[in-house]
Amino acid sequence: MSDHLSVNSSPSASVIPKFYNAALDLLSRHATRSDKTAYIDATTGESLSYSQLEDQAHRFAQGLHEAGFQQEQRVLLCMHDGLRWPVVFLGCILAGVVPVAVNTLLTPKDYAFMLQDSRAHGLVVSEALWPQFADILHTAPACKQVFIDSDVAPEHAKSIAQVIRDAQRLPQAATTLADDVCFWLYSSGSTGSPKGTLHLHSHLIQTAHLYGQGVLGLQENDVVFSAAKLFFAYGLGNALSFPLAQGATTVLLGKRATPTDVFHLLKTHRPTVFYGVPTLFASLLADAERPRAQDLNLRVCTSAGEALPAEIGKRWQAEFGVDILDGIGSTEMLHIFLSNRPGRVRYGTTGEVVPGYALRLVNDEGHLCAVGELGELQIQGPTSAIMYWNNREKTKHTFAGEWTRSGDKYSCDEDGYYTYGGRSDDMLKVGGIYVSPFEVEASLMTHPGVLEAAVIGVDDEQGLTKPKAFVVNKPGHALTADELKQHVKSHLAPYKYPRWVEFVGELPKTATGKIQRFKLRAISK
Repeated sequence: MSDHLSVNSSPSASVIPKFYNAALDLLSRHATRSDKTAYIDATTGESLSYSQLEDQAHRFAQGLHEAGFQQEQRVLLCMHDGLRWPVVFLGCILAGVVPVAVNTLLTPKDYAFMLQDSRAHGLVVSEALWPQFADILHTAPACKQVFIDSDVAPEHAKSIAQVIRDAQRLPQAATTLADDVCFWLYSSGSTGSPKGTLHLHSHLIQTAHLYGQGVLGLQENDVVFSAAKLFFAYGLGNALSFPLAQGATTVLLGKRATPTDVFHLLKTHRPTVFYGVPTLFASLLADAERPRAQDLNLRVCTSAGEALPAEIGKRWQAEFGVDILDGIGSTEMLHIFLSNRPGRVRYGTTGEVVPGYALRLVNDEGHLCAVGELGELQIQGPTSAIMYWNNREKTKHTFAGEWTRSGDKYSCDEDGYYTYGGRSDDMLKVGGIYVSPFEVEASLMTHPGVLEAAVIGVDDEQGLTKPKAFVVNKPGHALTADELKQHVKSHLAPYKYPRWVEFVGELPKTATGKIQRFKLRAISK
């Protein structure tokens, strides 16, 4: 085998008709299980049956129509995971309105950009997140209506609960095409600027068929829990399209998934499928109060977002008797396209191509890589996003005809197993979320005592990547690492702060003044 191309075309994605509404499909499958629990809120203990989910989604869709929303208009969705999230997301799609699901961990500056960039006509927001938006809505003149997940809404806003109580059922779902834009997700770019990533109605059911059913073998009797939130592409499949396609039950956790909360949930609600990320698996294994394997009911775990260190996977299997299926997906491809498989796990690799996708590795000269050669991973498959909104140059770069560029470096062995080799750019994956080192550097530079700063990724004791900052002080300024960490936290989303700060007399640079980050990486190993 002289060059590398992996194709796995069986099973193929389900045949999808030309006229197709993704929400209508996912909600209309459950006539025989209408009383079965679809969602459980682990925080409140409340639940939604499949019939309640279907009814409330139709009522919210009708509420959108009554509020004047037209087909193809956009609504920014910024909500903590809870029972209203799937109701709102599916209700928008039923109405032909395009939900734009966004990260709940960002800053008002980020949200202002997204509102302006998407030209969203509406905002749906959790009550706890409303203060992030209250002072920026005037910067988004297109946003005419706010829906808040509360019983009583502030002036000029509507309560989601009240809308659902007052509205009749939507008489008929919007007539949409399988190739119509269905929803957006925002993806970070190489400069840290978010990019609106547009997905089609067909994509939700295709990922559910190819990975949820084809790899995980998800069934009606499964109970699933995803630590990754619904606003992530990973979490959206895990906790919405996959279980709804099969009639499974999903447990939601609205707050950050701490080891204590996760283990309590796993023992109380007894999920059979647990979707995590490497950082969380490492924290769970380090928890002195972790339960015994027999206290849990797991049949399979998955990991994505960043490469899973082999030692974490092996320790988890030894401790709990369940494998972690490490895989890689992306916002651009919507879910996992390369993964370990049940009974075929090789820790230290990201597994094999998911059936229905094709992969290739391309070297710097644009040629297919030989076996074992490191190259950029490119993907061909039915779930690739169609574009980045308002970003023609990056669209052309990422979506190269039928192939989507991942920006990740991989090698592949003779058996078709892929091993991660880093990023093609300087982006970092921290807890499964992209972080731009340039954005962190810019934040550090706003401190009056910082002369220069450079940020790289460094592996912690668990083998997981975290930001490390090298800082040159201005003369006469004595700074501390804690001071700078807090400074970054006050300006950026908290997960972006540097875990280590090293003060240096100068930064290594080229003759033209560019910082040589490779030298900083070398001294940090």
